[in-house]
Amino acid sequence: MQDVVQSPAVQSEQSFVDRRQPGGARKEGGERRQFVDSRRNFRPEVIELAEAVDQYKLRHRRRFITFEELYDVIAELGYSK
Repeated sequence: MQDVVQSPAVQSEQSFVDRRQPGGARKEGGERRQFVDSRRNFRPEVIELAEAVDQYKLRHRRRFITFEELYDVIAELGYSK
């Protein structure tokens, strides 16, 4: 009978330590938002749109949105063509 030798890939899988926070929470306590750091330089209309997009992402659990979803957000703010 032959001896079974574990490959290095199997050994590394067994020693994996999952260091992620339970529930996906970040250590700093908040979620990353796309526009948070640079909003103070924006016009008020742009800030309103950025906040509406962030709220949409949170409500729908989306990291990125499509153009159609962006249009829906803009329409919710009162835009019509």
